[in-house]
Amino acid sequence: MNHGQKVRVLYKTILRLHRGLPEALQELGNTYVKDEFKRHKNCSPTESQKFMSEWAGYAINLAQQLGLRGKPGPVGMLGEDLTESQLNHFRDEQIAQLYELLQEAKR
Repeated sequence: MNHGQKVRVLYKTILRLHRGLPEALQELGNTYVKDEFKRHKNCSPTESQKFMSEWAGYAINLAQQLGLRGKPGPVGMLGEDLTESQLNHFRDEQIAQLYELLQEAKR
């Protein structure tokens, strides 16, 4: 499987996983994923490797949280907190995106 195929498989997997989210989160997540994948279409090989690794981790984490039936478990916990170390590696643009997502999620 070439790199382009791997990207498409991961992208489609994430969108499929989002079907298990509450409707508002699904819409927000799909918009964000589409934008991020579009924005990184022509990134460097190094950035692409990091991008794919992070999104694959997201997909694995979401699959575990949604469980076998594709719905959140009894606790309903989705996502995970970012560490200070992770936040320190973000660019200003990424911090702004996170803030926008937070504002949108609160609506």
